[in-house]
Amino acid sequence: MAATEVRAYAKLNLSLDVLGKRPDGYHDMRMVMQTVGVTDTLRLETGTGQPLRMESNLGFLPANEHNLAAAAALRLCEAAGVDHGGLSIRLDKTIPVCAGLAGGSADAAAVLRGLNGLLGLGLTGTRLEEIGALVGSDVPYCVRGGTALAEGRGEILTDLPALPSCLVVLCKPAFSVSTPELFRTLDGCRIRRRPDTAGLLTALGQGDLVGVARRMYNVFEDALPPRRAQEIDAIKNLMIQHGALGASMSGTGPTVFGLFESRTGAESAFAALREQYPETFLTQTVGNLLEQV
Repeated sequence: MAATEVRAYAKLNLSLDVLGKRPDGYHDMRMVMQTVGVTDTLRLETGTGQPLRMESNLGFLPANEHNLAAAAALRLCEAAGVDHGGLSIRLDKTIPVCAGLAGGSADAAAVLRGLNGLLGLGLTGTRLEEIGALVGSDVPYCVRGGTALAEGRGEILTDLPALPSCLVVLCKPAFSVSTPELFRTLDGCRIRRRPDTAGLLTALGQGDLVGVARRMYNVFEDALPPRRAQEIDAIKNLMIQHGALGASMSGTGPTVFGLFESRTGAESAFAALREQYPETFLTQTVGNLLEQV
């Protein structure tokens, strides 16, 4: 038997734009993505001689191929034409579930990177991203990580200059958001405001953290139910009051994040939000994950 431990990293949407619905039912997206240091831990063991075993510290998560981590393992072995000889996956979740942070996709991506090394497959990052696209739209980005432009369903990636190093406060309110419902709402209304993606890309190219933070925007914020939108706005405003350069919602939410240059400001925002919201984190940005393998 052989074993390894890998980390799965949460993602943020520095910007998120929905360009329209496609004939295949998906939506064309244009998003600037960023990896941050809130992580899950996965222990992978091959050669157990037993059927695939999937377990987690959260009892409500699927413990079979319906879990994206297990699905990724099966897709990888199928694509590479290898037999894992019996696989055990132990997942310890820290990334909030259903939070707009791509936690499930991050777990799948970590399994792809981890098994690639554990089984000695030698697959390129590009090939891992291709396999990841068969598992979920966010998985290719989560394989790569860092700062990137994601287009198409999210699987068409372009590396961008790294976001200047900064502290990040993440806060998940105690409610969930239905992704299909938000897409339906967005499809049925006129989008009033779109992110200045071109300006954000220019700011990244110039290493202008303030310029990036001022251009962060997520069109899904306009599709939230009014009561939920008010709570999102209140969290964003609190972050700004404590010195965030900018704040936005990630993905389809409800997690809100703020970028901070000042540790004092980040720590004060973290402390203030943690009193009301247990799933609040103080972390920092992370670079390309394939370069760290």
